[in-house]
Amino acid sequence: MNNNDIVQKLWNLCDVLRDDGINYSDYVTELVLLLFLKMVHEKTEAGLFNKHPLPDGCCWTDIEKKSGLNLLDDYKQILYKLSTGKDAQGDFVHNDPLILAIYADAQTRLREPRHLEQLIKSLDKIDWFSVTKDGLGDLYEGLLEKNANETKSGAGQYFTPRALIDSMVRCIKPTPGEVIQDPAAGTAGFLIAADHYMKGLSDDYMDLIPKEANFQKNEAFVGVELVPSTRRLALMNCLLHGMEGDDEGVVHLGNSLGQVGASLPKADIILANPPFGTSKGGDASITRDDLTFPTSNKQLAFLQHIYRNLKPGGRAAVVLPDNVLFEAGIGKDVRSDLMDKCNLHTILRLPTGIFYAAGVKTNVLFFTKGSVKDKHQEENCTDNTWFYDLRTNMPSFGKRTPFGQSHLKPFELVFGEDANGQNTRKEGEWSFTEKDKVNDAVFSRWQCFSRDFIRDTKGDSLDISWIKDKDSVDAADLGTPEELAGEAMTELKGALAGLESLIASLTDKVK
Repeated sequence: MNNNDIVQKLWNLCDVLRDDGINYSDYVTELVLLLFLKMVHEKTEAGLFNKHPLPDGCCWTDIEKKSGLNLLDDYKQILYKLSTGKDAQGDFVHNDPLILAIYADAQTRLREPRHLEQLIKSLDKIDWFSVTKDGLGDLYEGLLEKNANETKSGAGQYFTPRALIDSMVRCIKPTPGEVIQDPAAGTAGFLIAADHYMKGLSDDYMDLIPKEANFQKNEAFVGVELVPSTRRLALMNCLLHGMEGDDEGVVHLGNSLGQVGASLPKADIILANPPFGTSKGGDASITRDDLTFPTSNKQLAFLQHIYRNLKPGGRAAVVLPDNVLFEAGIGKDVRSDLMDKCNLHTILRLPTGIFYAAGVKTNVLFFTKGSVKDKHQEENCTDNTWFYDLRTNMPSFGKRTPFGQSHLKPFELVFGEDANGQNTRKEGEWSFTEKDKVNDAVFSRWQCFSRDFIRDTKGDSLDISWIKDKDSVDAADLGTPEELAGEAMTELKGALAGLESLIASLTDKVK
């Protein structure tokens, strides 16, 4: 049984939760509170998990053989102890800050003991030996992805397609010893993918000296997440992947557009998919007073935070919606500042349908702090920007047409092996294009535009397109204005004659 089969089995347990009145959006949160106890137990049994042991009386073995009200009451007490560090009498039972963060305010909505017992028995029937061998973290992340795909208005907003995350990481090429941040961490997909990539470079960090390996586990990754329940999922995700972070864990609770973001140290790499939308006050409001260009547009605020928070020579890959590329006013100021302070070397125009919000058009911006010659340069750092159009004449992706690695491979090939986009590049790439047009440069998906062109011709708009949409109508084929007006008049006269005939018919029937 592979991980996909087990993920489906776990997802099927949501039917049990629904029978107990738990709504769709709370499925995964409820399930993972229990699932984490089981996973800690399995990792401990396999000798893979010992730094964050659960306190006595709060382990899987303390509930797996129980039933009835005793089971439900004991489970509620376990959640209370894990979330507060105290028992019902107020005595301390543990002070592990990471466990406290993971179980902060945790409580079950289950009301029927038989449903909890059914969940426990179902989890016990899973082949955990094969799961542990393949990776408990991968299983957990598969469950998060399943939730994202099934609940578009819930966790879907925190989940970037796995194929896109992995592609961005392969292009940006993190290496052990670098500090990697995600200021809009969600369930920590970018950070975990970066960790996985680097483990592949270093034999699961076995090639590193102990000090370097410890840095990877506790200091290399920092995320920020605004929503407490999402942060809980992220902390569990990281811990099950062997990423522990500092006392607050890998993912800190807070607002990157507030004081938490302002106090973050500089990073070597930033990978992010900031939330879409405009700040409307409350907890999600933009409270930074250190941004050069104040704005209520969250993406423009996040973009400023990201390029400001890179170390000289640091690199970033950021998912942003189309409006960031063309918005006037502050948008133009931010883009100009970005191209001044960073080398914006690559933009990947993504197809529609790969995110939870229908119709949202997005892009990935790849940039490096400073210029090619001087990482400390702060003006005129961008000379050329390469665009890859993966949108025009592409299908609208979704469940029936899944978006995957095969769609991103041609982009990665032309991006090249240099993480700063400094390979020798050549215009002309025709993947997903009709074969009889491959020799025509206008149909190439890979084009370069100079900084002078972007400034002088486009007014620093990055909304640049050149491939003709096969479904568009060419104005040259429409005829002259006189011909169009004549055709419209003919159609209107025909419609009027039809109405007159209908009125006459109705009048005759009344008589």
